[in-house]
Amino acid sequence: MEPRSSQTRVEPDGVPRKTPAAGLAAGLPPSVLRDGPECEVIIADARWHGVVPGVAALVRRTALAAWAGTGPAAVTIALDNDRTIRRLNARHRDRNKPTNVLTFEYPGDYPGEHAGGPTGGDIMIALETVRREAQAAGRPIRHHLAHLVVHGILHLRGHDHHQAGEARRMEMAEARILGRLSVPNPWKYRAGIAGGEQ
Repeated sequence: MEPRSSQTRVEPDGVPRKTPAAGLAAGLPPSVLRDGPECEVIIADARWHGVVPGVAALVRRTALAAWAGTGPAAVTIALDNDRTIRRLNARHRDRNKPTNVLTFEYPGDYPGEHAGGPTGGDIMIALETVRREAQAAGRPIRHHLAHLVVHGILHLRGHDHHQAGEARRMEMAEARILGRLSVPNPWKYRAGIAGGEQ
């Protein structure tokens, strides 16, 4: 199963936001940050630190690069575990199993919305599922994590993959963004995962 967006609009629940200035430390040029989102990375499961060294900086840099040029928004990326993601997947998508990434778009009237553009949202990523998928595909976990961050951001930017044409456009956008971050094209690894990504 490919990563899926929940397509559920939820209210943000009081998570503090930071400015994209933190992206300067991640090596992004000011031109990218000027129009980028406020990006908060929450490490909800501390095991992420041992699995992906420098994980917060990697996720922030990837998210800001994926958002580049689409205008300001607030994005929170929570790195959690299968148990939490399974509970959210059951609640919001009626699927009582973990998945790799869930994307929740903020409502259109969220403060900070700009005319005609995405408002941002929350992206949740499950540690054990990401680790299993990366291992099955023979990819470094940090590359698979970067792919899922880009995937979630593209959902917030309006991309989807429910039909073949839109799925192909989304895959090409993912490959372009990841290429700029020196991450190999994830779709070249597809054959390594039976039935696609879980």
